[in-house]
Amino acid sequence: MPVITNIEDLRILAKKRVPRMFYDYADSGSWTESTYRANSDDFQSIKLRQRVAVNMENRSTATTMVGQNVAMPVAIAPTGLTGMQHADGEILAARASKKFGIPFTLSTMSICSIEDVAKDTDNHPFWFQLYVMKDRAFIEALIDRAKAAHCSALVLTLDLQILGQRHKDLKNGLSAPPKLTIANMINIATKMRWALGMAGTSRRQFGNIVGHVKGVTDMGNLAAWTAQQFDPALNWGDVEWIKKRWGGKLILKGIQDVEDAQLAVNSGADALIVSNHGGRQLDGAESSIRALPHIVDAVGGKIEVHMDGGIRSGQDVLKARALGAQGTYIGRAFLYGLGAMGEEGVSKCLEIIHRELDLSMAFCGHTKIDTVDKGILLPGTFPTC
Repeated sequence: MPVITNIEDLRILAKKRVPRMFYDYADSGSWTESTYRANSDDFQSIKLRQRVAVNMENRSTATTMVGQNVAMPVAIAPTGLTGMQHADGEILAARASKKFGIPFTLSTMSICSIEDVAKDTDNHPFWFQLYVMKDRAFIEALIDRAKAAHCSALVLTLDLQILGQRHKDLKNGLSAPPKLTIANMINIATKMRWALGMAGTSRRQFGNIVGHVKGVTDMGNLAAWTAQQFDPALNWGDVEWIKKRWGGKLILKGIQDVEDAQLAVNSGADALIVSNHGGRQLDGAESSIRALPHIVDAVGGKIEVHMDGGIRSGQDVLKARALGAQGTYIGRAFLYGLGAMGEEGVSKCLEIIHRELDLSMAFCGHTKIDTVDKGILLPGTFPTC
């Protein structure tokens, strides 16, 4: 086993162990992938101010996200097909998150169901991410299932009314069910650890959908249903309806524009996530870290602002916090850990990010994450309005 010291080590190992079609699904963006790359690259231009002769004892990264205690300002982002990176992937990631003390967010398009995750984490509160489908009865039932599972926040994704084109998925034949081409079968045959894990679980289809929608009994008829269900007519009136139906903490995901941020405030949501869907939707859009300070300046006093996109280290978390994000989300970083080493890999990912966050915060002269602000950043190196 190689020595794992950073997220890139986990990515390299995951690429070796996960079948190409599923690894590429997680590690790709739309069209030219310029926004996907900018999400992480733009963090590098932001420079930190090192301070010395400061008492660095008694440090704490603990804070809150939507009023809920977290061990650090990080949550696991909702990612579709997580259970295809590693058998029972959503359950394993939820367990690791619970142990560490941060939120896990389950995607509507997960392999393990809401009930699977609730049962295997002893009903420990987790968050649920909702896509709006044309079948409103299904959405209402999904919200009710999230309530029954004691989910403590609902994350409503607003930027996937239609799908961006991702070249790698088309070339790999990623679909529901996946196309078992000769090339794919040969590739899977080289991933025996993954294959044995998948052979040992019954969770191989979209657990939140199959068996919960009339006529959708397997991956075959699921494809026809999902192709017609993402709702291009989604609007702010739907947000109001969902908020009323849910009745709990509501987080709106996919905000990149100040005008949309103002609408998010008007909706009465508890938080918004500055996000471009990991560069998987509108290629050429601004990176999340560059959009963040503009949105914080416009609405930060009226709604809690979070962000995701491009976070690969604890320093990235620290920079986002300095620019006004109360919380951040990791998607690809935890998927690398999951694909590389299962639950142990997700725990390793969280440990790496926490250690980098803790040490970098101290080097910048702070011992409490809640005191971090723009003062830790070198002037002229970070985006401003």
